[in-house]
Amino acid sequence: MILLMTTAPPEKSPWGVAGRLPPLGLAYVAASLEKSGFQVEIYDNYLLERPIEEVKSEIRKRSPEIVGITCNSLSYGRCIEMAKAVKEASPSCRVVVGGPHASYMPQTLLEHQEVDYLVIGEGEQAVVLLASSIIKGEKAQEAAHIPGVATKIGSEIAKTAPQFISNLDEVPFPARHLLPMRMYTRELSYLTVKPVDTMSIHRGCPYRCAYCETRELWGSACRSFSPQRVINEIQHMIETYGTKGIYFVGDNFTINKKRTSELCRLIKSDKIDLKWTCETRADLINKELLSEMKSAGCQTMFFGVESGSPRIQQKLNKGIDLQDVVKAFELCRQTGIQTMTSFMLGIPGETFDDMKETFNFSKKLKADWCQFNIYIACPGSQLYDEVISKGLYDQLYDYLARVKTNEFDHDMLEKIQRDFQRKCQKSAASKFMRVVKQEGLGSAVKRGASMVFRR
Repeated sequence: MILLMTTAPPEKSPWGVAGRLPPLGLAYVAASLEKSGFQVEIYDNYLLERPIEEVKSEIRKRSPEIVGITCNSLSYGRCIEMAKAVKEASPSCRVVVGGPHASYMPQTLLEHQEVDYLVIGEGEQAVVLLASSIIKGEKAQEAAHIPGVATKIGSEIAKTAPQFISNLDEVPFPARHLLPMRMYTRELSYLTVKPVDTMSIHRGCPYRCAYCETRELWGSACRSFSPQRVINEIQHMIETYGTKGIYFVGDNFTINKKRTSELCRLIKSDKIDLKWTCETRADLINKELLSEMKSAGCQTMFFGVESGSPRIQQKLNKGIDLQDVVKAFELCRQTGIQTMTSFMLGIPGETFDDMKETFNFSKKLKADWCQFNIYIACPGSQLYDEVISKGLYDQLYDYLARVKTNEFDHDMLEKIQRDFQRKCQKSAASKFMRVVKQEGLGSAVKRGASMVFRR
């Protein structure tokens, strides 16, 4: 039996604990293992938050041959704690760690003797081959030749480059049946229906944003499930879990406009009653596409703008013109799609004047939801390497870096963040009251002005 696990949320974190969402990555891996004939269970301790002794008891009860743990840099410490617990509960069990941190910093995991193998990059194919090798009793030297697998042989790390899946339609639906779906956060303030569930339909990114590490995990080519495959999964979710809304996770939903149009066409032709939201770049939309998306149930679009300072935009290497951002938000308003946006504060080299430019730009966008976040440097990104090499941080959370420079420290950033958020909310409330005064409450609500309170 194979047991796939998440770790409990870290006790200390530079980020708050967000709403509980199903671990789609583990669910995809579980589905691929099941398809290959393995018995699989998922233990989502990020959701359950069971103490480590109880986790040990669950492992003894199941007596798995393999335990797979997903690990990002935020959960690194918890991952090592979990690996040690597995070995204490079942010494002969093999511990396999996957997820972002395994791809970005494999040596930091394999230096712990409790971790036997890593899966780097996409997990579906590599885990199936690795599980077969372990069950057969093959030695680490043989498993080390599997694409996307790393292990320690003696004092050396043996690692094979990942092999990305070219036809994603070969990947089965995520094994949501192995998850306690009713226990997850299945609603969003920016969708008018519930339950809302998550779907991932793209992998890989061709862009080179300095703050992002996605390419290291999924590759630089954007691969997608076919529109019909997406429709089949949506229908399965509606029939099995009563899904009424979907949050399409992933940064570049509209990167292939033809595929997006075809997906919208199928939603309408199959008469699927669905409300949904997605994330994309401001330069990957046009009015015709937005109209198609709106008619297919898209209620809200999220754009990560990051900065309103052209200088910082260049530093972030996002490759987008701020005028295109302004145009994108205006097009969404024209087509009746709500907008969400987020900005980062505290980029290395940023000044307070740059931050003021960001705030002023945020007001110009008139988004329905706007969030200011303090930048935390994550392994795998170009900006992280700069922060670490130049010592531009005042605290490390395992391998996450809290940025500090001559211009600002974290306490100052928190004050700026609170000030910007407060002013943004005050401006939103004033806008709403103006519409109420001019047109009445009913008109204000119909126009969506009430949504600005949720900024």
